[in-house]
Amino acid sequence: MTRYGVVGPGAVGTTIAYELAQASKDVQLLGRSDKRMEYDPGNSQSCTTLGVTDIKKAETSFDVLFIAVKAHQLNAVMHDLERLIGENSIVILAQNGYRDLNRLPIKHVYQAVVYISGQKDGNTVTHYRDEILHLQRDARTQQLKQELDDSGLHIELENNIESTIWYKLLVNLGINSVTALGNDTARVLKVDGMRELVRHLINDGLRVAQAEGIQFETTLIDDIMNIYDGYPDEMGTSMYYDIKDRKTLEVDYIQGYIYEKAREHKLETPYLDTIYTLLLAHQV
Repeated sequence: MTRYGVVGPGAVGTTIAYELAQASKDVQLLGRSDKRMEYDPGNSQSCTTLGVTDIKKAETSFDVLFIAVKAHQLNAVMHDLERLIGENSIVILAQNGYRDLNRLPIKHVYQAVVYISGQKDGNTVTHYRDEILHLQRDARTQQLKQELDDSGLHIELENNIESTIWYKLLVNLGINSVTALGNDTARVLKVDGMRELVRHLINDGLRVAQAEGIQFETTLIDDIMNIYDGYPDEMGTSMYYDIKDRKTLEVDYIQGYIYEKAREHKLETPYLDTIYTLLLAHQV
């Protein structure tokens, strides 16, 4: 039986562990300490409790390991991976942003594009919508998808994951930036002029993606705005909660990554430049 591990008992990690447990998979949720997480799956389903094991106590390796900590927290768990994975283990980074996988000392590692919306408050996670992970298609991920087809965790396989990664980067660029700097949840989009600002910001990012050779439909910005329209007003983003809790932001892996690529291509991106600078001010 495949052994699944999930590192990070936040909204994404807890949702992944919950869906695997509901499908009777052998799964262990790992964190910085032993504790219990209360999980509200939404859709009028009953709340449940999931146990979290201190990652230092986990000694048996996993066949599939989901890493659902923030992108900037990955280095903190890297030294634990030697105990958690074997020669043929699959490691899936379920994180926002972009990372060069070639720099990681992991044999079978995949960057997932994550569509799981939820909120963590203390030891309680509330799930809002979606349980989707996009992965690059190959023999290993095809087998993984088959194994998880009976679960509520939906694996979507892509022939070109780069386009999917950039699409999510642009989704995050808009909503994460304005919820963080506006210090509000998705209802910040109802502020006069905010939607127009977001459209300009996404357009800056779109031009960078095109310079990188990524092509999208001409309706891209409208499509992303339609995604935002499906968010409940009370739904926050990871960057909003990090600002609220005075935590380190994922800015280097979202806005910062796009900003650096814009500089490489010598593009003028005034909205991105302004947003990135303001977010950096919160890191000081």
